[in-house]
Amino acid sequence: MNPVTATESARRNPMRNFAALFANSRAFPYLWLGNLISFLGSSVTMVILPVLVYSMTGSTKTMGFVMAIYMLPNVIMLPISGHIVDRYDRVKIMMAADIARFVIMVAIAVFSLIGILSIPLLYVFMGFYGLLDGLFRPAYSATQATVFTADIRIAANSLTQMSTQTVRLIGPSLGGLLVTHLSAGIGFGIDAFTYVISLYCLIYLRKALMLRLQPKHSADSVHTLEAAAAPAAAPNWIDDFKEGIAVLRSHPWLWITIITFSFFNICYAGVTSILIPWLFKVHHGWPPYVYGLAVTCSGAGAIIAGLLYSLRQKWTHRGIMAYGGVILSCLALFLMPFIPNAAAAIALFAVEGFGLMIFGLIWEISLQELVPQEAFGRVASLDLLGSFALLPVGYITVGWLADLIGGIPTIAIFSGLGLLCAAFVLSIPAIRKFQ
Repeated sequence: MNPVTATESARRNPMRNFAALFANSRAFPYLWLGNLISFLGSSVTMVILPVLVYSMTGSTKTMGFVMAIYMLPNVIMLPISGHIVDRYDRVKIMMAADIARFVIMVAIAVFSLIGILSIPLLYVFMGFYGLLDGLFRPAYSATQATVFTADIRIAANSLTQMSTQTVRLIGPSLGGLLVTHLSAGIGFGIDAFTYVISLYCLIYLRKALMLRLQPKHSADSVHTLEAAAAPAAAPNWIDDFKEGIAVLRSHPWLWITIITFSFFNICYAGVTSILIPWLFKVHHGWPPYVYGLAVTCSGAGAIIAGLLYSLRQKWTHRGIMAYGGVILSCLALFLMPFIPNAAAAIALFAVEGFGLMIFGLIWEISLQELVPQEAFGRVASLDLLGSFALLPVGYITVGWLADLIGGIPTIAIFSGLGLLCAAFVLSIPAIRKFQ
């Protein structure tokens, strides 16, 4: 086979590109596997948590407060975490966060199993958990941008997103089965164990980065790794914050999208985190495993999107594709309350997952293309801040409005607002013409 034919064959068969990731990058397998295992635990928890809260209280308002208390420390931490991530060893930051999150999940599991877990205690645990997430996420994004070099970027992002969604084929169903046939405490315990595996992977990731980033036989090897993992930053977090904003302002695609999602996520996350579980468990009275299966099918739709996206090395009209995916997801949520059949509702979840995956891939790749490595932690924290800043208000508002006028009208209102938001932003030339 001649070189041209081999290249064309590789493009038509993305599995070869995925396999090459493990041969060409010593760091990628550890980052990929650690994220995959910890996401399995988180996906179990995100199914068990609303079921547990509704079993204890039956209140959408309480579930809204649980999610708000998780998000508020997360948001408070983000402006500072970008400064920390760009100044210190990013892998060590992730390791510390994993250890602390392990302790929190063990505590929730034990309290749940012995029957003393209360809503106030859950508030406390979720608040600390959110604080640690606000530190971990920018560190992970910045490390990902370092490991996903230009030669592997498309394949690495596609495989990471696809495998994460594959876990959604297992995790939510597992969570539904656990809470139905065993207990919520067992599920939280499984989540805690995944942080141990993630920590193990991070230890080896740091060793792989040391081999890649340092000159061999260097007497200052550890110091070199610290410098590579933590680029030079401005003197304090306020200056770092301003520098991150300056990077965003130079790319309209980035800052317009971040501002858009600060509003859009209020509509979207409130519906998916609070009202969709309510729709399945309380309104329709379906067993917990049905909701788990629905979230699993969302992962299946996302995997299909990832496979399709990985078939080409370069896509045009990425702005239209990204926001077209958002519109598709919102439309699926808008229709869901009016579908009384469980199988049809599950199918709509697959459509929702497909649309969000298209947007997510384009967004992650564009960040890695446009943002300098030395500023990535700050930009990632600003991205997350824009996405999460108003979520506590959104969770409380959605829960309050659902108690006031009912869950079905609230789902229709907020998913409809999401549709209008995405359609409006798509009319902006800088977004529509983004390539």
